[in-house]
Amino acid sequence: MENKENKSAFFEYFGDTPKLRFLNFLIGNHFFDFNMTDMAREANISYNSLKSFFEEFLEKGIIIKTRRVGKSDMYKLNIDNTIAKNFLKFAWFLTKQDLGVETQGNVSAVQKPLALREGIIV
Repeated sequence: MENKENKSAFFEYFGDTPKLRFLNFLIGNHFFDFNMTDMAREANISYNSLKSFFEEFLEKGIIIKTRRVGKSDMYKLNIDNTIAKNFLKFAWFLTKQDLGVETQGNVSAVQKPLALREGIIV
């Protein structure tokens, strides 16, 4: 489990629930596919908790089945799905807010490095 200093922006804003842990895991690993057992273990939730909402995520297209390895089906975040895509954007927005990155409309503007702001020559 993540320690308090390393908590995701999601957990800070919305609390620590199995669904948010699962979504946080998917966002951090959206390039890879996993079976349900590995997803539950890596998201730090019980397999039964995952089963309780997994089908709902599949039906809404938030996650997709990518392939079958042996007897295990593999799944990943469906970045082509509007809900998942907006959730990913929102996650990055919260992260940027926590890091102090200014956002202007749809364009992100990173603050100048401290050396440039203070006139320090590097």
